[in-house]
Amino acid sequence: MKKLFALAVLSACIPALASAQEGTAMEEAAVDETLKILDEAAQAVESAPRVEQQTTPAPKYWKTSLMTKIDFGQTSLTNWAAGGYNTVTLKSFIDANADYEKDAMFWKNRLQLDYGFLYSADKPVLQKSDDRIYLESKWGYQAKNSLYYSAEFSFKSQFSNTREFPTPGAKADGSALGENEEYTSEDWMAASVLKSGFMSPAYTNLALGLDYKPLNWLTVNFAPVTGGLVVVDNPLLRKSYSMPLKREFEDVTLSDEEMNAGNCYKSVRFEFGAQLKVDFKVNVNDNFSYTSQVVLFSDYLDKPQNIRVNWDNRIDWKLTKFFSLTFTTNLIYDDKVMIKNDKDIDKYPDGKQRVQFKESMAFGFVYTFSRGS
Repeated sequence: MKKLFALAVLSACIPALASAQEGTAMEEAAVDETLKILDEAAQAVESAPRVEQQTTPAPKYWKTSLMTKIDFGQTSLTNWAAGGYNTVTLKSFIDANADYEKDAMFWKNRLQLDYGFLYSADKPVLQKSDDRIYLESKWGYQAKNSLYYSAEFSFKSQFSNTREFPTPGAKADGSALGENEEYTSEDWMAASVLKSGFMSPAYTNLALGLDYKPLNWLTVNFAPVTGGLVVVDNPLLRKSYSMPLKREFEDVTLSDEEMNAGNCYKSVRFEFGAQLKVDFKVNVNDNFSYTSQVVLFSDYLDKPQNIRVNWDNRIDWKLTKFFSLTFTTNLIYDDKVMIKNDKDIDKYPDGKQRVQFKESMAFGFVYTFSRGS
């Protein structure tokens, strides 16, 4: 641009310079002075500071992250007087987040996937230690200050069948165990008890209510209008999860065999009630974080005084850039889940409601991908 300006000025003066060449010595002096002025003008234009056009970056409304974690554990014993068994454990965890926020509206999405298994020399079968699919999606619109109108959807299930492995009382074919003979994996599988599976159960909820965020690390969601479905696809598990009888079996006397087969129960149960969810997340520093979630649900349609409780806690301690220590606890109380216990099996042959608790500590490799401002 500067060079074009200098050329334009020079081209405008060329005719005058040409006519001045045939004039007197005074005119020649005027020509020299004009060329000098043009040269100074060109230098001034060339040395003028350049003004660069500034562009404002487009706002980023999405924030995404993906944390992957793999934990491995192993114990080997040789001539160990105190006793014990060789074990191998492997666990994986994926935590994916996609959050959108613009003006008064937000939309948060989180998917948590857990899967792990262990092998112990005393039982020649793979046993599951972790198995969870948990999806949360929450939309909110600001009503006033820290209060938001909200709509939340959640889905919870697991990937594969979970079995309990009591010591077999006989071989898979029903025969007694021979002398110096050990139970095989087929014997253990034949004696195992199915506890759960994919979509057995599965919980889905749609909750409408208010979201209150008084602090960055605390969110309280109250949804007085919460509808959900409990799905138990496997007929053999429907009785233990208190699924309702099908209409044609409601007034019929059923044998224990028919009830345990499960075909007389519905595969889906509808629930309608109120839900209270409290999310707590504190990052002490870049290497230490604690998250906790409590979910309380009351079913208006069936014994609303019996509150279903789910309480999850997680502590992540990042020891190095790629390795961390994780401690988790899970507590569940659901009066519709009947759990059998060998200690009182005679008193409660069909099981009874019990508090479920799981604790886990693991060390492993962790890596996080993130994008967004």
